[in-house]
Amino acid sequence: MSEIKVLEYIVLKDRRYTETDEWVKLEGEVAVIGVTDYAQKKLKDIVGVVFEEPGKKVNKGDVVAELESIKSRGEVYAPVSGEIVEVNTRLEEEPDLVNSDPYGEGWLVKIKPDDPSEVEKLLTPEEYAKKIEEREKS
Repeated sequence: MSEIKVLEYIVLKDRRYTETDEWVKLEGEVAVIGVTDYAQKKLKDIVGVVFEEPGKKVNKGDVVAELESIKSRGEVYAPVSGEIVEVNTRLEEEPDLVNSDPYGEGWLVKIKPDDPSEVEKLLTPEEYAKKIEEREKS
């Protein structure tokens, strides 16, 4: 898998990104969503995950999950509008997968987008990498 390394953060080239540090990868008609390596490193040790229910219709920007870490809590936003078709229930028992494998086994939700072309409007890997660089400079 091709990647961009920005400081100590990894950005994979096979997906799109949001300003709020979610990643999206289209698999057929479903958008798989998780948090980026940057986001999980900022949250540190994730100890809990709370999801919205499968079957719920969400609009872009709605909260689809909450991550609890030892020191803080982070909300995960829908990068596209559609219906939640699956949540990663494995994270209820193993929330640390978000830290150890944020781009793989630590995925959070799957959404069937109302308009799959919405994904193309998100940040490219290069644009997201630049955002990380800008944040870390300030």
